[in-house]
Amino acid sequence: MFPNSSNLGRPPFPPKYQQQSTFFTKLPLNIPPTLLSHQQIIVPPLHFRSAVKERFVTLQPMAYGSVSPVSRSDAVTSFQGRKRQSQQRVPDDAKRQRIHSRDSDTGVNQAVPLPEERRCSFPASISVQSPALHARGSPALVGCVPPLQDTLYPDATETRLPVAKDKLSQQVLELFQACRQQASDLDRKELCRTELQREIQLIFPQSRLFLVGSSLNGFGARTSDGDLCLVVKEEPVNQKTEARRILSLVQKLFSTKLSSYIERPQLIRAKVPIVKFRDKVSNVDFDLNVNNVIGIRNTFLLRTYAFIENRVRPLVLVVKKWASFHEINDASRGTLNSYSLVLMVLHYLQTLPEPILPSLQKNYPECFDPTMQLHLVHQAPRTIPPYISKNGSSLGDLLIGFFKYYATEFDWSHQMISVREAKAIARPDGIEWRNKFICVEEPFDGTNTARAVHEKQKFDMIRSEFAQAWRSLEDKKDLNCILPLKASKQKR
Repeated sequence: MFPNSSNLGRPPFPPKYQQQSTFFTKLPLNIPPTLLSHQQIIVPPLHFRSAVKERFVTLQPMAYGSVSPVSRSDAVTSFQGRKRQSQQRVPDDAKRQRIHSRDSDTGVNQAVPLPEERRCSFPASISVQSPALHARGSPALVGCVPPLQDTLYPDATETRLPVAKDKLSQQVLELFQACRQQASDLDRKELCRTELQREIQLIFPQSRLFLVGSSLNGFGARTSDGDLCLVVKEEPVNQKTEARRILSLVQKLFSTKLSSYIERPQLIRAKVPIVKFRDKVSNVDFDLNVNNVIGIRNTFLLRTYAFIENRVRPLVLVVKKWASFHEINDASRGTLNSYSLVLMVLHYLQTLPEPILPSLQKNYPECFDPTMQLHLVHQAPRTIPPYISKNGSSLGDLLIGFFKYYATEFDWSHQMISVREAKAIARPDGIEWRNKFICVEEPFDGTNTARAVHEKQKFDMIRSEFAQAWRSLEDKKDLNCILPLKASKQKR
């Protein structure tokens, strides 16, 4: 379930405000309760300040569509039909903290799963405003992207991983399976988002808080930070002035009223300013921006690429792990951010002689319309069928080819990486692109996602790491030669 869709589908605004703004009210009147996340339908409001004082707290892992289900050994409880098996003995090593509500004895673990008919995102009988949702039949039947919803059963898409027949491919697959984000990881982030939205709405009643980025796009690891987008109004927000004022108020809220479970809130005055903070309950670091709605749209573009072909997610995760280990995955230090790395992998897979990925924006423009209402963004991609490529390359061969492409083939001086066009294109002549060492086009607004790489020394270091990784893998065919697997798996 898209964790924020309760707020998109049924915003609890006072009637007076609903008459003043139509931003969150341009919705189909018959959207069913399925758009509500599991916690928001079943569980009473959670109070993190009281939860911090609890000693034994158990977070119930839910099988979200965007991540793999938690194994039986990780689950604290199980369900049989509609009722919880309350008599089941909880193993000692599974005892963690249990978060209770002040208003009820019902905890997260006591949530009853939704009836089968309510776990369907959009029944065929529901009338939806976007034609994209009707273009190719029932999304639940033909789409490749798993629904963002709570479910009792593992999604079939999660089990369709590539077969690894050689050592390098097996290492890539094993690292992916060990490090990819789990349902319990996403659940912890969603619990924090829910509580923060409730508190922020006391200051900005019309606002909505969205979880975006790697937490939802299918490329998250167990250690991935959480990215939050605070949407305060329909119109664009001036990031240099208005966004900073809004974030200053949010930072003050975090450092005063919410200081019992939010620590180290810092306002970072970047081009897109953010508040960085850590949630003590989930032990997750978060970045919160204001009205950067492109982040909501590209989350679901990347999510579609993640699930349209089963070799994409393992490759992306390994590349991100490699870049982090070699210290070229930190925009604050003049290297590549994770978003640019993902786009670089997608671009490479699009530009092979026999492509593994298409241009989704060209093939399905109605699903990625930049003007689509936000409450439909997470649904439209589910109509897209899997991409059947004639390229049968293994994960190992593709990883070697990725490093070789950027080490020897891509023309950094004259070309721009474009996932939107599914090819390398000539650099624009605009000021944003002039004298830049790496140009990666943002698929929706056309900005340069790699603009942080502004020093030649850092650019040379990045190119050197690509070349060294290619030569090492080509020679040894062992992932350990560029990334220590044991340490990476332990770090997750």
